Amino acid sequence: MIDQKQLGQAAKSYIDELILPSDPFFPLWNRENFIFRKKPKWNYIDGCMMTALLMLYERYGDERLFTYAENFISAYLDSSGNIPTLNFEDHNLDNINGGKNLLRLYRLTNKDIYMTAAEKLVKGQLAQQPRLKCGNFWHKKIYPNQIWIDGTYMVLPFMAEYGKITNNSDMIDDVCMQIENIRSIMRDSDTGLYYHGYDESRYNEWADPETGLSKEFWLRAMGWMCAALADLSEILPEKIIFRDMLFDLLRSLSVLTLPDGMLMQLPQYPELKDNYPETSGTLLFAYSALKAENLGLVDGTIGDYGKKALGTVAEKYISFDLDGKPVLRNICLMAGLGIGRNGSIEYYLSEKKTENDAKGIAPFLMAYNELIR
Repeated sequence: MIDQKQLGQAAKSYIDELILPSDPFFPLWNRENFIFRKKPKWNYIDGCMMTALLMLYERYGDERLFTYAENFISAYLDSSGNIPTLNFEDHNLDNINGGKNLLRLYRLTNKDIYMTAAEKLVKGQLAQQPRLKCGNFWHKKIYPNQIWIDGTYMVLPFMAEYGKITNNSDMIDDVCMQIENIRSIMRDSDTGLYYHGYDESRYNEWADPETGLSKEFWLRAMGWMCAALADLSEILPEKIIFRDMLFDLLRSLSVLTLPDGMLMQLPQYPELKDNYPETSGTLLFAYSALKAENLGLVDGTIGDYGKKALGTVAEKYISFDLDGKPVLRNICLMAGLGIGRNGSIEYYLSEKKTENDAKGIAPFLMAYNELIR
């Protein structure tokens, strides 16, 4: 039985002790900025946290959450709706993730500045984003001719909602085309899992010379994809492809959950030495499973897997320090493909683990929101 009181206590503690006290330019949850001493700029990590806060605001009506999220996002905009710290020439899909919060703020406030900023993401970056021959976006300028399934969450729900708001059917068709290509190219027919990356040029060392696919199935990348499909299913419920792919991927991951509901960093190797239960990917799975159940897209069995995963994270992987502040452990800080990142088993298991990063906290709050929904 999931302990909703325990979950609620952890969620409240994160909001009161870590999120609301954070300076928008030095948020306590952005561990990459602290570890690598990055200058503050518009980024997908902070975007994920604002998404979670705005979801909770719409559920509870806590004005503190709305005020904080609006102030945080506005701190990165100028009076004309520009995002000065964002360089469109990077052609980085991660930078589009925060656009969904601009659309949500526009819906909640009717302030034109948020739609103007969203339009700049579309016209300033997406309209010029390089594409593979198959039609999908490059993941980033520095990763030419590559699809990473992480990018499904970063860009496609924003495009779908923007297309819906502006009656842009071509953009919605583009979303469907890109997701269909990912299913066709990157899904493993034996397991139903998705490879992390695809290199159309077959140039990079991590890419199979025949298929162009990377070697392994990385949990968080599939978690991002689950969350993208869940959100797309809500935004465009008439598009059957999203819910079909979501059900298929959730079912495939459910088979690989441990007895306690957790998923491993490399979920297909549960017995492998140094493999470990990874919380951010498990929480993205939980969010997606619970949302799919709430939308009536799956039966209660899939939802039960999500509840079990969320409950186990709260019970085993969230503790409280001496000051009573929550600590979420076993978060993979980052992983990718490229120079020094060859996509091998050894590589994924060598990446640093961290605590209290938004890539884990935000999905925790999102999953909790779906639980109480």
